[in-house]
Amino acid sequence: MFSSPFSENNDQAPTGSITLTDDKGRTLECYIEHSLSADGQEYVLLLPVDSPIEIFAWEGDDEEEEAVLVEDDAIIDEIFSTAQAVLAEQNLLLKNTAYALTVAGELPPVEDSELFTLEIEEDEADLEPEQLQLLTTFYHDEQEYAIYTPLDPLLFFARIAKTGEPVLLSPEEFREVQPLLEEQLFNEVE
Repeated sequence: MFSSPFSENNDQAPTGSITLTDDKGRTLECYIEHSLSADGQEYVLLLPVDSPIEIFAWEGDDEEEEAVLVEDDAIIDEIFSTAQAVLAEQNLLLKNTAYALTVAGELPPVEDSELFTLEIEEDEADLEPEQLQLLTTFYHDEQEYAIYTPLDPLLFFARIAKTGEPVLLSPEEFREVQPLLEEQLFNEVE
């Protein structure tokens, strides 16, 4: 997953769709937001068809409470049916898709009181805080969980393999081709 400066260029309609598949065989249907060639390789900027969500566990006491992103597949499997049930009350269908959990359905309107700012701390990068909208909360085995959706789009960069299948760029590959891709995308915008 990559945040991208290209996310603000959404004045063009998506040009088709493509399916990403992870190493566990899960799929994620995505719109092709941009397609471009650089150095003889075709690259695509992808936006998931369904809305991504993130599940956080609230840990600590009231004064020192903090949200911890749930990334462990075993915990997600354990709480999935409960999360699915509480989202269904909002007419949202939770899906265990590749690379991100997603929901199908119309998200509620954004309300300032339901926003959460996630400060991202990484040693080597100055990353912008991420704004998330609260969808719902629930309890499982006396643990409180909260389900949020990011306000900024979740974008994926992939290259098209010789087989025609999309292959997500690793962080290292992305850093190598990022300047070339940015230059080409910004030239297309002008």
